[in-house]
Amino acid sequence: MKNVKYLVLGAGPAGLAFANMLKQRGENSFRVVEKEKEAGGLCRSVQVDGSAFDIGGGHFLDVRRPKVNDFLFQFMPQNEWKLFDRNSVIDVNGTVVSHPLEANIWQFGMDEQIAYLESIAKAGCNREQAMPEHFIDWIVWKLGDKIAKDYMIPYNKKMFADELDELGTYWLEKLPNVSFSETLRSCLMHKPYGTQPGHAQFYYPRSYGYGELWLRMAEAITDQMVYGVSAAEIDFESREVTFDNGDKVRADVIIQTVPWNSFVNIHGISDEMNDNIKRLKHSAIETRYVPEKLDTDAQWIYIPDETKPYHRILVRHNFCTNSKGYWLETRKERTVEYIENKEYHYLNEYAYPLNTIDKPQIMDKLLKTARQNGIYGLGRWGEHSHFNSDVVVERAMKLAEELV
Repeated sequence: MKNVKYLVLGAGPAGLAFANMLKQRGENSFRVVEKEKEAGGLCRSVQVDGSAFDIGGGHFLDVRRPKVNDFLFQFMPQNEWKLFDRNSVIDVNGTVVSHPLEANIWQFGMDEQIAYLESIAKAGCNREQAMPEHFIDWIVWKLGDKIAKDYMIPYNKKMFADELDELGTYWLEKLPNVSFSETLRSCLMHKPYGTQPGHAQFYYPRSYGYGELWLRMAEAITDQMVYGVSAAEIDFESREVTFDNGDKVRADVIIQTVPWNSFVNIHGISDEMNDNIKRLKHSAIETRYVPEKLDTDAQWIYIPDETKPYHRILVRHNFCTNSKGYWLETRKERTVEYIENKEYHYLNEYAYPLNTIDKPQIMDKLLKTARQNGIYGLGRWGEHSHFNSDVVVERAMKLAEELV
């Protein structure tokens, strides 16, 4: 039996940020265990066709958290990054318009503009109807039935799940927020108004994939890193973790950043809580490389067309230096539509936590119970929330400041 003060499960952005904060605060009694052969989690990069390919799809460093960026620039200096203005578009029935759609309806022809505006005017939020609890109902309530039909419902079905009625509405701060008056103003002024989506500006490495950052963070704590080993069992009462190679480690504090439902067994909690963990849902996403160059300035393209298996195109030659081609993101269940598999492709079994109606209650009880036992869920999977990497690092920094 091995003993450490801090045991970090997972070497994605959450685990690496927390562990490096430990080291910077003078704490060296810790171990980071990662099931893959290198660090980075969903933000890992590989070399494909002579340039970087980010296996987790679209991951970028948002500019909105200066404290986070200053921390990360310690490992990869700012002069190794290039700053971009976001350019994302939506292919709506063959017409390409800027994202978000409700702020860029003016890019359609006049008849389509009128049809969208009439639909939005009839939306529940503009008629003082109560906000619904289900995401699929919220789409129509907020945006009207035309945007729902042309874009939001088919796109989100392709990305998350065929049945959207299981998803709640508590997570919608991630989405743009454009009022009807702002949509009208955008049509009159021919420019977008309203709260725009995240990554309006973002950093991306000049000479590497995004994964390079996380490799350097792992190198900074190389003596505490363990690769190729997966956590199989965790005991809340003893704070003991059993790994798939038979090793056991006991810790004063466990930082848990891997999917809760990936454990074979979780001991020391009620049967009800174990059953609830099994109810947590996620989507698996494949990323696939296509060598052709696209004639577009956009960095990514949303594809709601249900006849195409993929939901998003990442145009890497528009942000990744010396690269060509693009990559597709496709939910696992839709990859059967691909006839040929000769292109490089990678399946992320755990890509997006699903924001189901009952998830907040499940995770609130689980995380509270875990904390009472010295186990801290952290990050996209430890908290089962769709956090981007900059948010994950911010939460890791705050937790380290709290504990150390």
